[in-house]
Amino acid sequence: MAKKKLVHFRENLLFPHLFQPTYQELQTGFPLRGSWKRDFFRNGNPIILELGCGKGEYTVGLAEKHPEQNFIGIDWKGARLWRGCKTVEEKRLRNTGFIRARVDHIERLFSSSEISEIWITFPDPQKGKERKRLTSPVFLEKYAKVLEPGGLIRLKTDDPFFFTYTLGVIKKAGHRLIFATEDIYHSGITGEVTEIRTYYETIWLESGKSIGYLEFKMQ
Repeated sequence: MAKKKLVHFRENLLFPHLFQPTYQELQTGFPLRGSWKRDFFRNGNPIILELGCGKGEYTVGLAEKHPEQNFIGIDWKGARLWRGCKTVEEKRLRNTGFIRARVDHIERLFSSSEISEIWITFPDPQKGKERKRLTSPVFLEKYAKVLEPGGLIRLKTDDPFFFTYTLGVIKKAGHRLIFATEDIYHSGITGEVTEIRTYYETIWLESGKSIGYLEFKMQ
């Protein structure tokens, strides 16, 4: 397994759609910050982020469904990102990119209002570390700096604690909750929210686990 990971890490260096910012770049200014549309995607289409994208199932799935939009998946695990990058290469997608970085660096990767929408798919609930939760006030403050006004945030989670926690954060901050359900697959909702599934999501559903989903906009 370790040998396979090393092969994937080497191949990651060759993907033109995978960016692995150095510490220096994050401190002094990532080259594409503020110019993703012009210099990478080479169009003026909206950019949608998937945070903690893992193998990129949502990033790739959404990109296939919406060629008129641009998609970027962010994750810290290079071995996971390899699968997403490989799929993009195999499918020859032109509207997809990946970044190997921690989500808390999002302000250093994108400029003000550069992002139109954010997906947070099955994040670690970090039950003992609130500041590390991807929907904590700390992270929402970061998202607000890169999202365009009225930009949508979507959360999909298998963890009831995280779902309830996020609802509390939204209410306390006065953000606008648009939709919420503790069981998306029995809510009557159709489309990409249910049609695109991660590997582990499929396993959870087969075991009878419910998947929560919500959408909100920050005020």
